[in-house]
Amino acid sequence: MKIEIRPEWLLRKPDGTAVALPALLRLLTAVRDLGSISRAALAVGMSYRHAWGVLREFEHQFGAVLVEKMRGQGTQLSPVAERLIWADRRIAARLSPVLDSLASELERELAAVLSVSAGQALRVTASHGFAIAALIAQLQEQGADVALKYRGSIDAVAALARGECDLAGFHVPVGACRQDGAAPYRKWLNPKQHALIHLAYRTQGLFVAKGNPKGIAGLADLARPGVRFVNRQEGSGTRNLLELLLSKQGVDSAAISGYESAEFTHAAVAAYVASGMADVSFGVEAAARRFELDFIPIVGEEYFLGCETKMVPEASVGAVREIMLSERFRTVVNGLPGYDGGLSGTVLALDALDAPH
Repeated sequence: MKIEIRPEWLLRKPDGTAVALPALLRLLTAVRDLGSISRAALAVGMSYRHAWGVLREFEHQFGAVLVEKMRGQGTQLSPVAERLIWADRRIAARLSPVLDSLASELERELAAVLSVSAGQALRVTASHGFAIAALIAQLQEQGADVALKYRGSIDAVAALARGECDLAGFHVPVGACRQDGAAPYRKWLNPKQHALIHLAYRTQGLFVAKGNPKGIAGLADLARPGVRFVNRQEGSGTRNLLELLLSKQGVDSAAISGYESAEFTHAAVAAYVASGMADVSFGVEAAARRFELDFIPIVGEEYFLGCETKMVPEASVGAVREIMLSERFRTVVNGLPGYDGGLSGTVLALDALDAPH
């Protein structure tokens, strides 16, 4: 039994009744992409008349126009409609790892209540990212029982040390920052007890709007007056990495407007920049490209799965490595902007944390 949990908007009327917004949001997105209400209605499975009815109903509720006919340009969304779509994308980006983790927990709880033998699940606690999401998806396609929790990198490694998971996903920078970047994990990992499985190389950098209107060139520009920044949450590997890089360059984080903000995914901070609510953020290139942002590369890093050494030959971890070593998986990872899956599935000793590359 596979459970999916998705966020849904409700518009509460003064009389207490509520109207769901998903149908409106699908229609508005189609209008934006196709430039025509008739084509948008067909794309979302509505009649033209019903589509107009939906638009008129919500225009009345919001007290604002949602679509505008532009001479020679077809139908375009109003600023209010654009804001609704971007808000929906931000909500999905922010909540997706939380909802995925909760869905995994509910699957286990339902199996127990229904007296369905769930077997011994592979427990994965990991920093959220595109390659790990692709791995989980392929595992589930093959029918693997995965108990998934998305948490910050340090929390994931701590969970492994406490025996709370079988695989812990975390990332470490390459190059000059390697030693300092790996330091938070060493207190939780034992060379005699733990091993690493390489998942992917990836690139982290700055997200800026198309054309880079603020003229941002590097990390020092984050502290410039008039530059709005949106950050990841405390304890995330990406925020820790950014703090390390800022310290190395002598940039005072207190001077960065928005530094104390906290979003839980790379996609969420990208959505903030794409919607105009921030000028710049820091994260993986794949998120920037997904939201059609420009990307300024800053540092490369390796994403590892930590595990107990004794688990490497076990069937559960073997199944994970079989997927990671497959051409299909590596093709998916290599197709992610800024990712390289050439060493996916390679088992490494813990001292690989100290290697500069």
